[in-house]
Amino acid sequence: MAITGDSHSQYHVLAVDDSMIDRKLIERLLKTSSYQVTAVDSGSKALKFLGLHEEDDQSNPDTVPSVSPNDHREVEVNLIITDYCMPGMTGYDLLKKVKESSSLRDIPVVIMSSENVPSRITRCLEEGAEEFFLKPVRLADLNRLKPHMMKTKIKNEKQEDEEKLEKSETQSEQQQQPLQQPQPQPESQPQPQSSPLLQPPNSNKRKAMEEGLSPDRTRPRYNGIITMV
Repeated sequence: MAITGDSHSQYHVLAVDDSMIDRKLIERLLKTSSYQVTAVDSGSKALKFLGLHEEDDQSNPDTVPSVSPNDHREVEVNLIITDYCMPGMTGYDLLKKVKESSSLRDIPVVIMSSENVPSRITRCLEEGAEEFFLKPVRLADLNRLKPHMMKTKIKNEKQEDEEKLEKSETQSEQQQQPLQQPQPQPESQPQPQSSPLLQPPNSNKRKAMEEGLSPDRTRPRYNGIITMV
């Protein structure tokens, strides 16, 4: 497998088509473009691979997802390319399920169809599809996939960085919080009140008492008059 300088192998595409011939064709084209590929034959199996719990497709219970080498179910899906006309869940139904999911709505979805029906194309694009390819899909068509995946990958990485920064700030605030708690203030001791018996006598009262006991004030004075007894 030829690997270009800016290898696409970091991108993982989920291909969905009920036709084995078309599914093998799109899988081969994607691998030729150095994408990692997981191929399934129904919308229900695609949702199951993505982690959404839907009832399994009973049309062919023995069929299992075809996973490219070095791939596994825990790998991130960077793009979904699906056929429009499929029994049970159509490509349009799968598109709606993906866009209604809060965890999957950012994954780019590309619709394929062998019928060129303008109303169908418009319907899918309005629902959130990035592209609408007419079958048979050509290698040149797949060159239009990478910009959609790059945009989503950059957005996800930015969101992860913001979440890490927010988590780090939260942890930092939690570590600093005990240091900012106010220290308990010591209880103030009541000041002892001085007893009235210990207070010094008022100087004015003492002076008044001394003046009241003075002999000069107890004996009347008569200037210039001598009293004979």
